[in-house]
Amino acid sequence: MSKIIINTDGGSRGNPGEGAIGVVISDEKGNVIKTYGERIGICTNNEAEYKALVFGLKKAKQVIGKDKIKDYEIEVRSDSELLVNQMNGKYKVQDEKIGKLFLEVWNLRVGLSNISFVAIRREENKLADKMVNQAFDGITKNQKLF
Repeated sequence: MSKIIINTDGGSRGNPGEGAIGVVISDEKGNVIKTYGERIGICTNNEAEYKALVFGLKKAKQVIGKDKIKDYEIEVRSDSELLVNQMNGKYKVQDEKIGKLFLEVWNLRVGLSNISFVAIRREENKLADKMVNQAFDGITKNQKLF
């Protein structure tokens, strides 16, 4: 089974404040397939983290293909302890806005046979973080999903 790794990061300058997301899709050897950064408007840090995950899963399906991706092992890596623990069922979702995003992610998991969520240290998520900051600073072209 082939594997892809999706590193996600989201941030908010102010909480809430202007938000941005960063996503890096790599193969199992760590070779970067695609990077994305985009401003997403006013949100909290946690909302930005979830929006990055939604974007990353949608992009992975688009890049790999909806039919082919079901044969892939997908490892999502995030430095958001809240997101990872909620996706792994260790923390309850208590915020209404996060609840809606959680359900969106849950629905995106349909058709994905093998997906895992892994907490990583911020230092291990440098490229996704860089994409967030470049989006904030207007350096990257906003690469929208559609």
